Amino acid sequence: MSKPTIGFIGLGLMGGAMVGRLQDQGYELTVLGNRDRTYIDKAIARGAKEAANAKEVAEASDIVMLCMGTSEHVEGRMRGDDGVIAGLRDGATVIDFGTSLPGSSRVLAEEVAAAGGAFLDAPLGRTPAHAVDGLLNIMASGDKAAFDKVEPVLKDVGENIFHLGAVGSGNTVKLINNFFGMTLANAMSEAFAMADVANVDRAQLYEVMAAGPLRSVMMDLVKAYGVDNNAAALGFAIKNAAKDVGYYDRMATDAGVESIMVKGALGAMTEACENGKGDEMVSQMIDYYAGKFKG
Repeated sequence: MSKPTIGFIGLGLMGGAMVGRLQDQGYELTVLGNRDRTYIDKAIARGAKEAANAKEVAEASDIVMLCMGTSEHVEGRMRGDDGVIAGLRDGATVIDFGTSLPGSSRVLAEEVAAAGGAFLDAPLGRTPAHAVDGLLNIMASGDKAAFDKVEPVLKDVGENIFHLGAVGSGNTVKLINNFFGMTLANAMSEAFAMADVANVDRAQLYEVMAAGPLRSVMMDLVKAYGVDNNAAALGFAIKNAAKDVGYYDRMATDAGVESIMVKGALGAMTEACENGKGDEMVSQMIDYYAGKFKG
């Protein structure tokens, strides 16, 4: 059987790596990027076609994939005269790989269904390096028949593929996951900064904590910077973490509840961004806490 044609919108670090993987697997792609042409040009050099707008991407594609930074970015590409929905083929599937608000995904799913297609939210776990080798975690949700139809394609870019229920469930799980991870990262960052205040060696603190039930991958990633001065081990920018945790807070509010735990991590990362540290990695929140303790 021939492979479905794929349109891909958003060729940043993650999207660019995913497009390269899809091309490795023999898919025909139509692509649309933004300001940085690094991965667009690479994809074109390997045979991808560049579209002028999102409508053209949809007109050429059985599956339209988006990998963008915010819900607003996704909505902007989906709607309007030049948007995906305007050019959607009958029976096409739209997959949002970004981390978006669940409520936004549910509304877009209704609009796509009205246009004769299906919408899946499918946020990602792991890194662009995993994407290169097709080893992403994919947290998909939406119409099960649509998921089953595209699952073979998802398996070409992901190692662990989950179908989590009704549309919006994928983003809900991803936001809870990132809330937990970033809260843990901030707690570990403060722990290292507090060790400095108390004149305790960071490496020794880590050894004691890691010898017990607190040991985790996230602890090790923060330790990579706090002890080993390797910020790249946790390749997630503070501004992106603040966005995701902020979305978690909005999701809670939309559900009629108030998160108790979110305030610490979200407040700290928001302030770090306001002070020009948004492009630094999450593990470098250690420096933020250390600076706060010094006054």
